[in-house]
Amino acid sequence: MTLDSYPDLPVGGEEGHIPSQLGAQPLLEMRSVSMRFGQTGVLRDISLGIAAGSSVAIIGESGCGKSVFLKLLIGLLTPSSGTVHFGGTSLAEMRASDLMRLRMRFGYLFQSGALFDSLSVFENIAFGLRQKNKGKEREIDEIVRERLTEVGLPLTALHRMPSELSGGQRKRVGLARALAMNPEIMLYDEPTTGLDPIMSDIINELILRVGESHPGMTSLVITHEMKTVFRVADRVIMLQPLALVPAGEPQVLFDGTVGALRLSPDPRVQEFIRGDASRRIQSATERDALIDPPLDLPPGGLHP
Repeated sequence: MTLDSYPDLPVGGEEGHIPSQLGAQPLLEMRSVSMRFGQTGVLRDISLGIAAGSSVAIIGESGCGKSVFLKLLIGLLTPSSGTVHFGGTSLAEMRASDLMRLRMRFGYLFQSGALFDSLSVFENIAFGLRQKNKGKEREIDEIVRERLTEVGLPLTALHRMPSELSGGQRKRVGLARALAMNPEIMLYDEPTTGLDPIMSDIINELILRVGESHPGMTSLVITHEMKTVFRVADRVIMLQPLALVPAGEPQVLFDGTVGALRLSPDPRVQEFIRGDASRRIQSATERDALIDPPLDLPPGGLHP
């Protein structure tokens, strides 16, 4: 099936443009999505939609499936069951070539920046543009300079190698590379991991500015940092690790505004916000005591 096969998806331009949104339909949507790797379940029966132009933070403990969630949204993974939709169209119905073209509308900032070590800053930012023949070399040079300036780095950094950059600078170059392709949707995977508080705040500010300077852009941010959540998101989705989800309870523990997150009565949500593991530790201690009770030692203890 091709893009021309979809009566509700008008084709425009040389690349067969897929419209960003159709009426009130979510731009991105999961319908009863579950994901397993072998016998291990990661996501179970997730159903939600993400509106165009929104800024959504995906939070939850390590192992709850946040990165898998993002990869499913852009078709890098195929769900074990359920369907993922873009503009109302199932990704499963797209040809490989159509799916590749769709992915060009996404920008992805990886945890480490994921720069090519053998390429300069300029060559890293220009890489996607050259691969997709996005303009002549003079136009590419202009775009690279604009994006580097947009992320707050001086033009003198253009000829540096990734090994000469700090962690925060690598993140910013990675963001410039993603923005160079003029994406409609930006995906941020733990954007402040490994950074000091000052640099983390700079990255948070950049995420805000990117959204403001690119009207209509949709942003999805995976993070453990609550400061990032409160700074950049207008909606928060909190996932639970599937192993901790009681039978009959949804894996999505919270889905709402930042303000509602702060006021959530669910103790699990509040513990995550505060970084408070005391209840979990106490529960584990009591469970271990039942499974492995202390030795009933004789008076005076054990003697050889």
